[in-house]
Amino acid sequence: MDLIDMYFDQIEDAKQRRVPFIIPVGTIEYHAHHVSSGTDTMVVTGCLRELGKEKEIVVLPPIWYGVASYAVGGPETGTIHVDEDTHTQYVYCILKSLIWGGVKNIYLIPHHQTEAGALMPMTISCHKAAKKVTMEYMEATKGVGWWGSNDYQDYYENLGSGDDPFSYIKVIPLISKEAQIACGGFDHAGKWETSLMMGTYPDHVDLTRCKLNTEWFAQSAVEATAEIGRHMVNSVLDWLREAIV
Repeated sequence: MDLIDMYFDQIEDAKQRRVPFIIPVGTIEYHAHHVSSGTDTMVVTGCLRELGKEKEIVVLPPIWYGVASYAVGGPETGTIHVDEDTHTQYVYCILKSLIWGGVKNIYLIPHHQTEAGALMPMTISCHKAAKKVTMEYMEATKGVGWWGSNDYQDYYENLGSGDDPFSYIKVIPLISKEAQIACGGFDHAGKWETSLMMGTYPDHVDLTRCKLNTEWFAQSAVEATAEIGRHMVNSVLDWLREAIV
């Protein structure tokens, strides 16, 4: 369910039951001529839309502007880049509100620059914000030296569980390294990402525009199909079912 559609009592109930609260983390970036500039965000929201049909999740409004970088093209291409430190602070503020508000099962899901599970500026930004919020929250609520206190002598037994404070906020890619293999491939505005868009938001793909593409990374987009897109969505869902608990 989308957070913006929920009433207060529904949100409180979801908090108490530790339903996953998920934030799509995206970018506005040039994706050649045939797919929309919101692709990196939309493939996340599209896959979460499908996951929400079978699993109870709370999807927060996406963070549309991200650490895009100008690796693909400059601002003249429509790419909107937010500096990493600024992005980290923005994500930090959102997470701080959620954690102090009682949400203890949060997922940040980026797609941009996550090939092979790489830690790139935007994912690093999310990790930094998450760890900062967690450390500050634990120190404020449990006191200085909280981890070293005897209250946490079972820390390692609880590692990775809901009782592990470092599991309150998790940063996971939309497509894990293993899921990328299962999907068949990973690219930027090429065969694979275009197919994934066809599997999530087909009305934001126009393959007739491929004739306008001149960049190497978009040349394989002509091979994209809805069938590949459905396969990719299913592979992503297999990964998300396992990762989001």
